Amino acid sequence: MQFFDVLIIGAGHGGAQAAIALRQNKFEGSIGLLGNEPDIPYERPPLSKEYLSGEKPLERIQIRPRNFWDDRNVTLLLDRQVVAVDPAAHHVTTQDGEAIGYGRLIWATGGTPRRLSCAGHDIEGVHTVRTRADADRMAAELPRVEQVVVIGGGYIGLEAAAVLTKHGKHVVVLEAMDRVLARVAGEPLSRFFEEDHRAHGVDVRLNAKVDCILGEDRVAGVRLADGEVIPCQMVVVGIGIIPAVEPLIAAGASGGNGVDVDAQCRTSLPDIFAIGDCARHANGFAGGDAIRLESVQNANDQANVVAKTITGQDAAYDAVPWFWSHQYDLKLQTVGISAGHEQAIVRGDPGTRSFSVIYVKDGRVIALDCVNTTKDYVQGRKFVTDGIIADPARLADASVPLKELY
Repeated sequence: MQFFDVLIIGAGHGGAQAAIALRQNKFEGSIGLLGNEPDIPYERPPLSKEYLSGEKPLERIQIRPRNFWDDRNVTLLLDRQVVAVDPAAHHVTTQDGEAIGYGRLIWATGGTPRRLSCAGHDIEGVHTVRTRADADRMAAELPRVEQVVVIGGGYIGLEAAAVLTKHGKHVVVLEAMDRVLARVAGEPLSRFFEEDHRAHGVDVRLNAKVDCILGEDRVAGVRLADGEVIPCQMVVVGIGIIPAVEPLIAAGASGGNGVDVDAQCRTSLPDIFAIGDCARHANGFAGGDAIRLESVQNANDQANVVAKTITGQDAAYDAVPWFWSHQYDLKLQTVGISAGHEQAIVRGDPGTRSFSVIYVKDGRVIALDCVNTTKDYVQGRKFVTDGIIADPARLADASVPLKELY
């Protein structure tokens, strides 16, 4: 049986950064990095943007070239899926029955795309965008596609809609709620992106409920709950992920919607850590609530905490959350968590395609969404980290630099 002093399950951003950070922190033991894809670790965000559009090939989205892992004595265990964890015996079992032992285990598996449950959800031409293979399948079909239905008005869905529109496809976005980005942003930002996508020719439908996917050999249309049929040759589903933690939960780890971790990203199982999209943690920027953060930043920051903890250093996860999205010529940068805000202050004119939305709760700035306003993003970060109170009227005045309001 193979044995590693540290075995990392999941070769995405979090897993790759854990291996990198262990070596940066002078860890000299053996490291195994196990992933369920055949590719060496690569960046995920470009899949629905630059990679799908063909602007960046696989080599340009690799987190590090192959020789990097060899040079640092990180053993890549690719195209493997862990199906069971034995915390007492300190080993995992793969789908092929292979047992791999560990001294410490880092669980960095992210999640699997949430699927539709309606009739036709699994026919050819229905896609999710989570892996390189997903994006490749979509790209291969595009020459035969004129009409696309995107189900879900979150960031993945809107980014895919922007890329497909650039490819000359007619795109319909179906959002079940009364605005896009409803779970992650305030209404001013939602309305701006709805209008911008419509200005680019996207048919954005709100309060749209899907009844079924139509087609025999492959998708031919989407039928809505009101009976309307939208013809299409491709469906892209972007309705969130399910955290991939089943083996840990089955082994007795505390959790549910993700696996529970403490400030050092330890699970309730001995010598097992969890990081990234699948790790549910108490977050001070969410009022102390237990949440999962689906972002590269979170995965990397938690990986660094675990690497320091394993190498005997004091570390705790308390990083301010930040996110980004690219759609058309728009660069959205977000800092903080806007959930629970009491006021959304628009700073600047959305009509200029350069503005910010500042979120306030109990008088304090808790988050900013900055569209093509990097200066606001950089200067606004201190408001979130320090819980600064500022006059709403001055926050709204784009002629006043935010740093003057500290």
